[in-house]
Amino acid sequence: MSDVHRVVATGTFDILHPGHLWYLRESAHLGTELWVIVARDANVKHKPRPIIPEEQRVIMVGSLKGVFKAVLGDEHDMFRPIEEIQPDIITLGFNQHFEESRLRGALNERGLKTDIVRISEYAGTPYTSSRRIAEEIRQRAISDNRPC
Repeated sequence: MSDVHRVVATGTFDILHPGHLWYLRESAHLGTELWVIVARDANVKHKPRPIIPEEQRVIMVGSLKGVFKAVLGDEHDMFRPIEEIQPDIITLGFNQHFEESRLRGALNERGLKTDIVRISEYAGTPYTSSRRIAEEIRQRAISDNRPC
């Protein structure tokens, strides 16, 4: 039996902020290897498209302390990287739109016996949302009478 316990965290990680760091740090505490699957630009449909290109986002996330490896997700099958990594645990951020019971069912259908852990919200700063940071930049540019 291996002493390696793989954890997978997923996300867009557009504009890195303390909420991302919290999510990844808490995820890393659950195992010995933290793998991060970074969403492909084409797959981000539940919110505005990312500002930062996917290649840059995966490099940034992969360079963070505690991250064993960061990879881009699959454009056609979100479970393909999970099947390749074979994690013991998949973590979800507090605001990720996955319904845990449906995700667990889809994993079981593919023969993946993976625990799912939802990570709590980080409340240490007001800017824990890439969308909120981008909106703040726009608002400040408008109030300072600068073009966005």
